[in-house]
Amino acid sequence: MKSSNIKHSGFTLAKGKNLTGDDFYDVKNFNNLTVAIVCDGVGSADEGAEAAKRTVQYLMNNLKKRPKTWSLEKSILTFIKSINEILYKESQINYERSELVTTLTIVVIEGNRLYGANVGDSRVYLQRENRLNQLSQDHAMDEVGYENVLTQAIGIELHVAPYYFENSIQKDDKILLCSDGLYNIMNEDSLEKGIAFGAHSLVKKASKLMKDDLPDDTTAVVLEILDANELDDLKQQKLIIPESLKQGDTIDGYTLTKSLVQNDRTWLAHKKTKDYVVKFTPKEAIDDSSVLDLFVKEAWNAKRLKATFFPKAVIPKNRTHRYYVMQLFEGEDLQKYLLHKKLSIDAGVELGKNLLKMSQYLLKYDLVHGDIKPENIMLLEDEDENIEYKIIDFGSITEIFSNNTRAGTPSFLSPDRFEGEAISESSELFSVGVTLYLSLTGKYPYGDIEPFQNPLFKTAKKPSHYNKNIPDWLDSVILRSIAIDKEQRYEHYSEMNYELQYPQKVKPYFSKDSTLIERNPVLFYRVGFTVMTILNFILLLWIGYNS
Repeated sequence: MKSSNIKHSGFTLAKGKNLTGDDFYDVKNFNNLTVAIVCDGVGSADEGAEAAKRTVQYLMNNLKKRPKTWSLEKSILTFIKSINEILYKESQINYERSELVTTLTIVVIEGNRLYGANVGDSRVYLQRENRLNQLSQDHAMDEVGYENVLTQAIGIELHVAPYYFENSIQKDDKILLCSDGLYNIMNEDSLEKGIAFGAHSLVKKASKLMKDDLPDDTTAVVLEILDANELDDLKQQKLIIPESLKQGDTIDGYTLTKSLVQNDRTWLAHKKTKDYVVKFTPKEAIDDSSVLDLFVKEAWNAKRLKATFFPKAVIPKNRTHRYYVMQLFEGEDLQKYLLHKKLSIDAGVELGKNLLKMSQYLLKYDLVHGDIKPENIMLLEDEDENIEYKIIDFGSITEIFSNNTRAGTPSFLSPDRFEGEAISESSELFSVGVTLYLSLTGKYPYGDIEPFQNPLFKTAKKPSHYNKNIPDWLDSVILRSIAIDKEQRYEHYSEMNYELQYPQKVKPYFSKDSTLIERNPVLFYRVGFTVMTILNFILLLWIGYNS
C-alpha cells in the first residue's frame, strides 16, 4: 500500500511529572512498506528507555535493508530474536542481570496485508466498522493480582518467542499500537470511540482521566487506511497468462486479428462492432513475479491516467486472462511519419507543448513517461492537415527519481542517465529536446546511440544547421533542453513550456565551450577594435621614438 494511502499519528507522555519516560515509538515508510513500532522499556529507567529506543532503531534499520529473498514473516521474527539476544548478552556482561528490557509491538503493512508481532504486553488493535479487535496477545500472567507480571519481554531471556499475526486490511481500517499505560486507563469501549481522533487525542484523554498525573508512561500510534491498494488487488486476481497467442484466438469476446508487436503480446482485436488494442502480460510473468508486478502497474497506470493525450484504457471486470484494453487510434506513429516528411516549425512547437503538458500531468502523480521518442507518439491528421498528438506506451511510465538506470531508448537518454543518475524532470526534458531536434531536422543531436554503448557527447550543431526554417529562438530552446551539462539544461517542465509560449522572452543559448565571437559578436569586435587601436598607438610611438 502506498504511504499516501495511510495516515499516521503518534504521541507519548511520561508518567507523573517526569519530563521523559521509558516508551519509544517510530513510524516510517520505505521500500513500499509502512512500519510502526511501539516499545515500553521496563526495569530501571535508564536501561529500560535505552532498550526501547535501541529495539525500535534496530528493527527499522534492518527491515529497510532486509534480504529481498526473505518473507516479511521471516524478517520480522529473525530481527526480533536478534535484538533480543543482543540486549540480553549485553546486560549479562555489563550488569550480570537483565537490565536492557523492553516490551515490543510492531506492524508492517505491504499492499493490502498487515504483518505484526508482539513480545510483552504492548498491544495492537484493529478497528473495522466501528468494532475494535485486539490482534496481539499479551505475554503476562493470568493470576489475579499478577496481571502486570510479564512472562516475556525483549532482553529478559536469551531466547524469545514472539506472537506473530497477519491480517488483510481494507479502506477505513484503523490500527492502534499502544503501551499498557493507555489501555490500563481507557477500556476498549473508550479506545473504540477515541481512535478516530488520532494518537494525540487518545493519550491526552488518558492523561485527563488521571488529572494529568499518569501512573505509567503512555504511548499510542494510530494508522488510518485512507484507501485500498488497487494494485495489490489486481495482482492477487487469479487470471490466465497465455503462453502463446495467435490470429483468430477469441478471449472474453475479443477476437485477435493482427499482432502489433514482434513478441505477439499486443494485438489488434475486434469485439462486436469495434476494433481495440489488447495488451497481454509477457509470458515471462508466469514464472517471474517481478515481470508480473511491472505489468500490473502498467495496466493500473493505463486505467487511471485519464487525459486527452493518452489512449483510453480499461481493465475489464470479468476478464479471464491477464490483459488490458486500449482505444485504437487511426494514424501512424511519428517515427514512420518522419520517414517521408519533416514536421513544420509550428507543428514542432505544438509537439513540444503537448509533450510538456503530458509530462506535467504525470508529475501530479509523481510519475514520468520514461521513454519519450517519436515511436511512442501517434499523429492523427485531419483533412486540413491539422495534427493531433497522442502519447502511447504505458509500460515505460515510472516513478520520478527512480533509479532504473538506462531504462528508455539510448539515443534519447541524457548523459546523466548514462552515469547512473535517477530519472528526473531534467532528464525527461532532454528526451523531449532530442525528439524535437529529430522531428525538425531528421538528425539525432548526438548520433544514433546503440544499446549498451557508452557514448561520448560532443557539442551538438544548431538545429537550424540542418533546417534553415528554424528560428534562432527555437534553436536556443532545443539546445538548452539537450544541454550535455544539466546545470545548463532546463530543470523544470514549466521553464521550457514558458519559452515555447513566449518566444520573445527566450535568451540566446551558448554551451560552456562556446567562443566569445559565438556568444557576443559585438563585444568580440569591440574588444578586437580596442586591442588593435592600442597596438597601433604603441606601434606609432615606437616608430616616432626610433626616427
